[in-house]
Amino acid sequence: MPEVTAIILAAGLSRRMGALNKLLLPVGDVPLIRKMVDVYSTAVGSVLVVTGHQASEVETVLAGSSVKTVFNTEYRNGQPTSVACGLRAASNADAVLIGLGDQPLLSADDIRALLVTHFSADRSRISIPMNGDQRGNPIVVPDNLFARLLADPKSPGCRKFTRTHPEHVQFHPLASAGYYADLDTPEAYAALKAGTLEKTT
Repeated sequence: MPEVTAIILAAGLSRRMGALNKLLLPVGDVPLIRKMVDVYSTAVGSVLVVTGHQASEVETVLAGSSVKTVFNTEYRNGQPTSVACGLRAASNADAVLIGLGDQPLLSADDIRALLVTHFSADRSRISIPMNGDQRGNPIVVPDNLFARLLADPKSPGCRKFTRTHPEHVQFHPLASAGYYADLDTPEAYAALKAGTLEKTT
């Protein structure tokens, strides 16, 4: 399989979680971001974490892992800047997985299934999990599109590009809840602890 780097976005302000940084909340016996790093590291050899808000705290819980971190100086300007930061740092990869740091139901098998699906389809297009009308994460971005995603300084990254250039996108029907469940609010965290997060997605 071609060389793939996972970019995990872990720079956000976590506003919807209130005073808490969701990435530092315990899931099982580890902080959420450490769990996500462990999942991605099981499926992909190279993992890069983009930090920003509370970067030192995030880096502390990642100590001892094999991941690399890169600090997004523009993290307060939103997720697109973190995507751009990660893409610049992973420029030597054949493709990147761009994932979120707050998907506790995502498994290594989910990641492998997405990669197999991508490389069995059109490798030159962005692959996005889809369930009904719901888009999922992570997504797979081939290296031929890195420069295109970085070309718009006002809106870098994937969100605008994938919606304005559908010819460069392919959706894959993947049903696992891991692609679609994230942990944005106290209610979602309570559902996770109660074992019902999958039912709220």
